[in-house]
Amino acid sequence: MKEIVMLKYGEIILKGQNRYRFEEILIKNIKNALKSFGRIKVFSAQSTVYVDFLDDETDISSAVDSLKKVFGVSSLTRAYRASYDFDEAKAEAAEYLKFELMKAKTFKVAAKRADKRYPFNSMQIGAFMGEYLLQRFKNLSVDLHNPDIIVYVEVREGHLYIHSTPEKGAGGLPVGSSGHGLLMLSGGIDSPVAGYKMAKRGMRISAIHFESPPYTSERARIKVEKLAEKLSAYASDIKLYVVEFTEIQEKIRDICRDDLFTVIMRRVMLRIANKVAAECGAGVVITGESLGQVASQTMNAIICTDSVSEIPVFRPLIGDDKQEIIDVSYRIDTYDISIEPYEDCCTVFTPRHPKTSPKKEEVEFEESKLDIDNLLTDISINVKTIYPVRK
Repeated sequence: MKEIVMLKYGEIILKGQNRYRFEEILIKNIKNALKSFGRIKVFSAQSTVYVDFLDDETDISSAVDSLKKVFGVSSLTRAYRASYDFDEAKAEAAEYLKFELMKAKTFKVAAKRADKRYPFNSMQIGAFMGEYLLQRFKNLSVDLHNPDIIVYVEVREGHLYIHSTPEKGAGGLPVGSSGHGLLMLSGGIDSPVAGYKMAKRGMRISAIHFESPPYTSERARIKVEKLAEKLSAYASDIKLYVVEFTEIQEKIRDICRDDLFTVIMRRVMLRIANKVAAECGAGVVITGESLGQVASQTMNAIICTDSVSEIPVFRPLIGDDKQEIIDVSYRIDTYDISIEPYEDCCTVFTPRHPKTSPKKEEVEFEESKLDIDNLLTDISINVKTIYPVRK
């Protein structure tokens, strides 16, 4: 049997004259997701992408698992490319879906004739196919409202495509269609979810992480690399910029007011992120902040932090509560890594009583005690490209 995968567009169908650009990016991302699955042929027609696997030994189930993480796809399904001859196609449909049909008690046929040259219309295709399957499978009866199985028959480009219920795709827009952002990636729960959300809106992701040896361990950095790897399954290859931040944190701790430590630290981090963004071509910085979740994420603290940024700061989690963020982290398989007990640099110097409503003037006064320009010229940054795990 010749089995393929059919993927249906999501928002791309709304893109008008720019649609072709989104389609090209989506096909490129699909090919990238299937790099390890041997020879493939990918093409699109009528808001559907077809993936042909040219090697007989390809693990199509694993390929579908990878394709479920490709943004821009609303649904996908394994399908059989049947004959254009309807008598042959009926027999092929029965054979392809026989195990599902033998287990079911009720069914219906949903037919769609995209190829208007076909001699039967959609209603006729559904009626004739249903009649044939009732004769072949004595266990079945028709239920048009709540069937155990739906047999889909799609007439497209000289073939009949047979499949059962499609699976839900990742949705969103193809990664790379909405610019490039630099994610401030800590070892916590929130920032990987923020990166995932922006990738879902089509943004290509690079990441920056701040470490503070010896206060943070190598295991803490490895944890962040594992989070980036999980994120890369959705966002493709991610360049991870790791900044050694110990000296800067120690200077802030020793020189500045304790209750303003966190907001000053965040301002310095954002300045460094701006520099890295300029180097890697990112147009925005992305953070995992949620309004009011901690002292550094109050409205006043965010205003104080953002005032040093030369580019926009996107906060896709700003209105989410913690449980909503945790739910997404479970879904994208980052939660268990995020809760590993390795400190990140944002927590090792946390003051006991941080100020929740800092004023910009007092923050700038404390910050003036530091030689910011000199601090920023001496930072050490290591770069590593994180790749998705290939099957």
